[in-house]
Parts: sequence; structure tokens; C-alpha cells
Amino acid sequence: MIKATNKNSAGQIKFLPKGKFSSWKVSMRKDRAFLIMCIPTILYFLIFAYLPMPGIYVAFTNFNYAKGIFGSSFVGLDNLKFITMSGKLGLLIRNTVLYNLAFLITSNVVQIAIAILLNEIRSKKFRKFSQSFLILPNFISYVLVGLFSFAIFNSTNGIFGEILTRFGKENVSVYSMPSAWPLILVLVNLWKGAGYGSIVYFAALTGMDHEILEAAQVDGASTIQRIRYITLPSLKPTVIILVLLSIGGILHGNFDLTYNLVGKSNVILQNSTDVLETYIFRAMTSNFQFSTAAAVSFVQSVFGFILVLTTNAIVKKIEPDYALF
Repeated sequence: MIKATNKNSAGQIKFLPKGKFSSWKVSMRKDRAFLIMCIPTILYFLIFAYLPMPGIYVAFTNFNYAKGIFGSSFVGLDNLKFITMSGKLGLLIRNTVLYNLAFLITSNVVQIAIAILLNEIRSKKFRKFSQSFLILPNFISYVLVGLFSFAIFNSTNGIFGEILTRFGKENVSVYSMPSAWPLILVLVNLWKGAGYGSIVYFAALTGMDHEILEAAQVDGASTIQRIRYITLPSLKPTVIILVLLSIGGILHGNFDLTYNLVGKSNVILQNSTDVLETYIFRAMTSNFQFSTAAAVSFVQSVFGFILVLTTNAIVKKIEPDYALF
């Protein structure tokens, strides 16, 4: 049976064609503007994520440039022996996971706070200025961030040392203090990404029904009460989805941040700042063992995939509506 959907300007009834393919075409035609906007993202993932997938085979070979990927000898999991025999695997995994957990918790808390503060600003001009100012650090290169860090913390003529000496304190070499760098890395990561990351939460708040907030205000609810009982619960689905997506990369260290701030050859800071990516990078640039790097990256991806599935299953049991799939 054919259903009438709507009427045109002449008062004639238009009908939707029958069949799944026809309804699919109608849907494609209706949403063509959104689909066109998706094309760049689809092409990006197709070119940089899906087409390189056959390269996973490199992780199980003794890669040789002359023989190519599929001509190189198959060695199975022997490439992983490089990192397991080094005795640093436990330290590297610990550092990578702990740093990512610190980044995940601090970033989400600050991003939510920024989004709520922006949402509470009534002046549109000041809100736009604040948003632009907070997003700006995201577009600063990590190389420049590393140079800024060196200008501040180097023991010869760094800003931090100058401030200490001005106040009668002894100058210290921050690049020789392993205990200071976890905090420095977390703060720099927060400064660089918190403003940009708050966009998603702010977008979720703008889609919220503001009549509820106005009604609560009329009923005498304070700003803190409105945030606690209305704004924060409305962000719950967004928080869960973003955390689920972040957990997939829990074993992937922030190479750009660590490498540019700490450097390649600072042995003193390695135990407190070394992550899987920086260790593999040093090994690859000295021995050119690309197969080992591919093997570690493959293991990271597999564990990340398992973590996403596990976390999603837990969320599905607690709040089925908030699960990814």
C-alpha cells in the first residue's frame, strides 16, 4: 500500500515510491547537502586509514626495501622481541597509559567547564572573542611549543631561572628534574587542547532546550543549581561518547608533545617521560627497523580496539542509549 506523505502547492498529494531502493534514493536526495559535506572526511579516511591497511603485513616481516612489502621474509611475532627484550616494556606501557589517563581526565573536566562558562556568557561578542582566544593555542605548532618551553626552562638564561634568581632563590635545571615533567606535560597538553576540545561540549549545550533553564531560573534556581541539575546531565551522552573514543587510543602516546618538549636524547628524563612512540622512534632512527615500529603500532591498535569494545559493552549494560553500537 502506498502512503501519502505531503501535499504540493497545487493541493495534489505526493506519494513516496515503494521499495527499499526507491526510499534510499529519496533519502539520498533529501540529505544530499549533508552527504556532500561528508565527502572530504570520507576521502580522508579512505586514503589515509583504509588504503594503507595492507601495510599491516610489514609488522610480521623483516622488511627489506629492495624486496618490497610482500617480498620480504615472514618472521611472525619476532619483531616484538625487540621491545620485550629491552626490559622497558612495563615502564613504557605504564607511562603511556598514565599520561593518557591524566590527559583524558584533566582535558574533559576543563573542556566541560569552559563550555559551561561560554554558555553562561550573555554577550555574543564577548563569547565569540573568548572562544577564539581559547581555541588559538591549538593552532600553534608543537615545534614552537617546544621552543617556548626551552626559553622558559633552560638553566642558562631561561625565564623560570631568571625569576628564581630575582627573588633570591637558586637557579635550577628543570631539564634535570624528572619529577617535574609529568606535571609540565599535562599542563601544556591542557593549555593547547582544552579550548579546541570544548567546542563539542559547547555545541551540545547550544542544542539544549533553554526554556528549561529559563523555567528553573523563574522558579528560583541559582546558577550553580542550574548547572548541576540541568546542564551537566544534558552533557552526559556527549561525555560518554568522547571518553569511549579516547579509550581506543589509550596505548598511543602523544609523540609530538613529548618529543618536542623533552627532546630525543635527554637520558635523565626518559624514565618519567618516555612513551611507546618516543622509544620506538629513537630505535628506528638509529637502526631503521621499520618492521618493529609497525609491529608495535599493530599491537597498540588491537589493544585499543579491544578496550573500546569492552568499555562500550560496560556502558551498554549500564546505559544502553549511550553506547556507540
